[in-house]
Amino acid sequence: MSEAPRAIDIDDDRPREECGVFGVVAPGREVSRLSFYALHALQHRGQESAGIAVSDEGQVTVQRDLGLVSAVFDEPSLRSLTGGAAIGHVRYSTTGANKWDNAQPVTHTRGGGIVALGHNGNLTNTGALRTEMETAGVDLRASTDSEIIAAMLAIEEGSLLAAACSVMPRLIGAYSVVAMSGTELVAFRDPHGVRPLVVGKLDDDGWCVASETCALDQIGADFIRDVLPGEAVRLTADGVESRQAMPSKGGRLCVFEHIYFARPDSQMDGETVWQSREAMGRELALQSPAEADLVVGLPDSGTPAAIGYAHQSGIPYAEAVVRNRYVGRSFIQPDQTLRQHGIRLKFNPLPAVIEGKRLVVVDDSIVRGNTTQQIVAMLLDAGAIEVHMRISSPPILWPCFYGIDMADRSELVAAGRTVDEIAELTGADSLAYLSLDALQRALGRPAGQFCRACFTGEYPIPIPDSSLKMRFEPAAPAPAAA
Repeated sequence: MSEAPRAIDIDDDRPREECGVFGVVAPGREVSRLSFYALHALQHRGQESAGIAVSDEGQVTVQRDLGLVSAVFDEPSLRSLTGGAAIGHVRYSTTGANKWDNAQPVTHTRGGGIVALGHNGNLTNTGALRTEMETAGVDLRASTDSEIIAAMLAIEEGSLLAAACSVMPRLIGAYSVVAMSGTELVAFRDPHGVRPLVVGKLDDDGWCVASETCALDQIGADFIRDVLPGEAVRLTADGVESRQAMPSKGGRLCVFEHIYFARPDSQMDGETVWQSREAMGRELALQSPAEADLVVGLPDSGTPAAIGYAHQSGIPYAEAVVRNRYVGRSFIQPDQTLRQHGIRLKFNPLPAVIEGKRLVVVDDSIVRGNTTQQIVAMLLDAGAIEVHMRISSPPILWPCFYGIDMADRSELVAAGRTVDEIAELTGADSLAYLSLDALQRALGRPAGQFCRACFTGEYPIPIPDSSLKMRFEPAAPAPAAA
């Protein structure tokens, strides 16, 4: 039998999205349909699997599968998911393989019913918790920390809100969780607030929680507030009951939410993510000017920063690269020729705009450097006479343990290399990153309010010392750019 074509990830050189969660209590409304549209708005946070659980007269029904939201749910399935409350999840596998068992919401038997749970983040004490659950005789079928949280909630007595408050102090790591039984819907967030979680109100007939405000916008809900670090809330049709289950550690939101993960139209800290990224571009232009004819943003994540760079520098902004938005996270490449030109399936340059021009190319980050190398070569092939890469974040030097699937440190191109060496590897005429100080100026908030461990190596939550990701060996030299 011949070998099947290899599926590869076209975004292999980017930080991987975490997950997206949603929950709603709205008796009399089609909560499955509200969840469907909210998950559509959160699709950028995970494209491997999607799921919705609904609660109807004490019974919880779950539908989940591998694939995009639009592939997992259709009109008949949404009509069959009836009830007064629902939770939803889109997943990218930061822990556990991409298989059906790991799709969420995960479920576990609790008393005479079940608890369903969706989780965004990553625990760092998963091994110890798994051993504890297995010793207690709990059956674990999946390979995710999310299932362990569900199992822990399931064996606690009392209300689901009380169970969440009891379980939270035993969880180490980052988590924004929605969980639902036949009678309750709760949400809770780790005391550092690494992963986002917001509360919204649906007119006069319901309340919801979501990873980002763009999901609230999608279903016509008003943003009310963030779920506080260390807070657990219970949603009812009448309002939100809150308990501060753990003392807040002050809030250490993942800085990459502003840089890359969150949708540009989501609100964080009183302004849109687009505004933060545009400000990063302005700071980048002040810090690292370049003699050039055009500023180009790599769509879509680099566009706001490129516009900011252009406004600050006075260099015209141009759309010189077209993105194919119908390419999924992975695709089949049937032969070596397509493997070598895989970047063209996602980006295609406009030679009429590029030819004979000196370009400032703005992107949000560089992880391994492979994609940047291909983009530089693509632009030079299209007729650019100079390519000056400008990155609207600091160099990524350390891996993430809190819900972003990022390369081992030995694979990070910036670990152990100077900026000039990275520029030479990518083939760019020059390369500059945004400094940490400039990043904080753009965000308008103190550094202590963010997790910046991927830039500094200063982890706010204990991490497993034995992790292989912490063993640093200089990365192997990348192939020289053509």
